Amino acid sequence: MKNTFYPLTFAPVYKDYPWGGTRIIETYNRNQPGTLFAESWEISDHNDGMSIVSNGWMKNRTLREILEENPEEIMGSSARGTKFPLLIKLIDAKQKLSVQVHPNDQTAKEFGGEAKTEMWYMLGDNPTQVYCGLNEGVTKESFIQAVEDGTSGATMRAVPVKKDDAVFVRGGRVHAIDEGCLILEIQQNSNTTYRIYDWDRMGNDGKPRELHIDQALDVINWDDTENPLVEPKLLVDTETFQCSEVLSCEYFKLEKLTFSAPLEVPMSGKTFHALFVSEGEAAISWGDETLTAKAGTSILIPAAMSTYTLDGTATVLRTTIP
Repeated sequence: MKNTFYPLTFAPVYKDYPWGGTRIIETYNRNQPGTLFAESWEISDHNDGMSIVSNGWMKNRTLREILEENPEEIMGSSARGTKFPLLIKLIDAKQKLSVQVHPNDQTAKEFGGEAKTEMWYMLGDNPTQVYCGLNEGVTKESFIQAVEDGTSGATMRAVPVKKDDAVFVRGGRVHAIDEGCLILEIQQNSNTTYRIYDWDRMGNDGKPRELHIDQALDVINWDDTENPLVEPKLLVDTETFQCSEVLSCEYFKLEKLTFSAPLEVPMSGKTFHALFVSEGEAAISWGDETLTAKAGTSILIPAAMSTYTLDGTATVLRTTIP
């Protein structure tokens, strides 16, 4: 029926930043021409990469258009305004990302830019590392000196990571993603990045990429000592269904669902469910309709839906808002 809400899929928005590769395309068997796929914006209501619906009666409409007409039906009663609160993306770091930082809510109000707290869920089978937070004893003065010396990368905490690890990156935390990482990133709806050091790399135009040292120094949290690795909490453990809370903060909650039998999922009306099928193949049913989602598929379940059923043998990462 034309006016009923249903699980939405979107055309990915790809970014060809110079550190990217082809792992997103190859891992998830996507038919996409091109050579660099650093990021795939899976669910985005941002002018720098707007999601367009690829299924159902809302096909070819932007997420922005849908939200302007039906904000609470799509996002739920917990959301404010008509802007989607999150940006959900895949990241393929064939090379290291720049040393960077994002403002938090407070510093964004004070200095400008869009606040960005994010988390990384590791999807790749290969062990690698990220840089997250400053090493013990690093001060603003010593950091500035390291920036001038081109050694700011050495001021950051190196964190070994493996598949299914999760890393929490609050706004204000200096960080970089190392080469070899394949990541699902959940973040506030923002594209503000202050680049501090880019490992002497050239951009796609053959010139050094712009740095934002002064802006970065304004927003770095110099007292940040929190362990960036988070410990999942097992909530349900049965023969056919396991559910873990990976991370919960004031902006988003991520859960890992693993199932091998039909699972009915009720909706509260308070939040959408943003699903990413990380492994296997899931069938999503509602009413008398079914959507089959292979690994690498992102789906947005509108808050106005009363229930949906997951079936198949799969692992699904589910993002909601508090």
